[in-house]
Amino acid sequence: MDNVVYDMASMSEVPPSFFVKKDYLSILDNSNGNYSSNQLVIDTSQLSNSNKWISYREAFLLMPILLSMTSPISTYAVAQNIDFSVSLKNWYGTIIHSITLDLQGSTIIQQTPFQSLWNCFKLLTTLSYQSLITEGPTIGFYPDTSTSWRFNAATTTIGGNGTCNNSNFFVAPIIVGAVATVPRDAFNKGFYERQRVWNINPEQTCGVGLYSSLLTQTSANTIYKSGVFKRFSSSSTVAGVWQCQIQAAIFLRHLHSFFDKAPLMKGIFFRMTLNLNNSTVLFTTVGASTGTQLVNSVSVPVGGVLPFMISSTAASNGLAEVLAGQYSYNLSVGDTCLDATMRTAGGANISTGINKNVTLNVPAYTFNPIFESAYISNSVRKIQYEDIYQYQVLNVKAGAQFNNLITNGIAGLKSCLVIPFFNATAANSNIGALAIPPFQSPFDPCGGGTTSPMAMLNNFNVVVSGQNVLYNNQRYTYENFIQQLNGQNAINGNLVDGMGSSLISQVDFENTYCYYYVDVSRCLPIEVGVSKSVNIIGQNMSVKDLDLYVYLSYLSEVTIDVLVGSRL
Repeated sequence: MDNVVYDMASMSEVPPSFFVKKDYLSILDNSNGNYSSNQLVIDTSQLSNSNKWISYREAFLLMPILLSMTSPISTYAVAQNIDFSVSLKNWYGTIIHSITLDLQGSTIIQQTPFQSLWNCFKLLTTLSYQSLITEGPTIGFYPDTSTSWRFNAATTTIGGNGTCNNSNFFVAPIIVGAVATVPRDAFNKGFYERQRVWNINPEQTCGVGLYSSLLTQTSANTIYKSGVFKRFSSSSTVAGVWQCQIQAAIFLRHLHSFFDKAPLMKGIFFRMTLNLNNSTVLFTTVGASTGTQLVNSVSVPVGGVLPFMISSTAASNGLAEVLAGQYSYNLSVGDTCLDATMRTAGGANISTGINKNVTLNVPAYTFNPIFESAYISNSVRKIQYEDIYQYQVLNVKAGAQFNNLITNGIAGLKSCLVIPFFNATAANSNIGALAIPPFQSPFDPCGGGTTSPMAMLNNFNVVVSGQNVLYNNQRYTYENFIQQLNGQNAINGNLVDGMGSSLISQVDFENTYCYYYVDVSRCLPIEVGVSKSVNIIGQNMSVKDLDLYVYLSYLSEVTIDVLVGSRL
């Protein structure tokens, strides 16, 4: 402490000013507000001609996300507040299925499906709880409670079918009787915290008045404030329509390691292609408060993660007051509901008229000439970043052993991550009669950071070029967490008490964050560039059949002249 006091007292000089100006530049994507193709493309030609130093590490996408719910007249919903009936899964980036980045005609980020699963893991192991307070609301990030999950084997039940973690109303857990009737936590705090960021409705009461007495709907739309702008009609002669628009910020450094490592650059031309998880869910509920929920259909055209969850119909939860009937939920990027059936049955033109375009926002710096000369004295920079390779090991039977080749050869290996989900069959996952994976269930937060609950592996190891990475196969949960998962991507590896990060604890790992992670980077320097095969071995300890989503991260590099933006 005395050293800190002395150092602070000695800091008398004003630090030099490296930059004389900082501006935020904003460019539109190429889709003109139409994302029905489930894809958007952004090119940075405007930025490359700006003659400014661009910081892509600080850049973010501002993505308007429209959530819509409709019910036909025959199953009209009561005019009650259903603003807590739906929420996005953890992190706005789950909307993005894959990303490709081209630099002057050559690809430097390859298209990898289910990229958001890897990115959610990186955020969970990098962020701290302080980050949830300051950064979480901006990026739509708050982890789901790991001990509030349920598994409903019945085809129709309150809260949904299969694995459910969609209760957003706090009740004390029931711990009396021979066996507790609910898990240790009775509601999903992360689900609720993500909802309350954006679901302000100008027609909601605020004390004895309305929010609109302080900020009108028109004003909220003008400043692009996230919120509910359309409620169910109180008339039983029209279809029920509820909508909100969320202004989602997605930082490029959270999408890929390349942006996190990118230096200040001038004149560089990128072309970025993103595939989107626009999606629709059709479901039925039977009665209010005690009604059951059944999914009729789930549509995610690109085959990725369903990016939203539907609340439970249990008493005091978000869907407790809707009448029995059939409802549709849709998530669309832009300002228009992209589901044609919902537009027809739910009120012809369901659009916001607010914000329809995805924009890329980047800071642009003007150097102090003295420091600019020093910066460009060595304008050729080698950018080293992590890329990922994804492979799926499907239908590992309950109790069965597995030994699967993941790749014949990758150079620069850094890590291996295995994410287990229940196999995508109706009998195995119990999501009604639908054969869909848990990350496409509207009752399960899978895909936003959680795995299937208690999807445990035994005798787990990673084999690189015929050699076991772990001295002994991992058998026990404490081994998997303490020896491998804990401290990965965290500040100081969580080895210094009082200074660390990561949002996954051992109780999380043993419930719904069953990540199996192994560092495979340790080798002699001469071996780094050698291509190596990778196998994973182990045994499925779950009662359910599992699908294993395997991610290998490896070192890539690109050399760029930061002054002119050319690749060398």
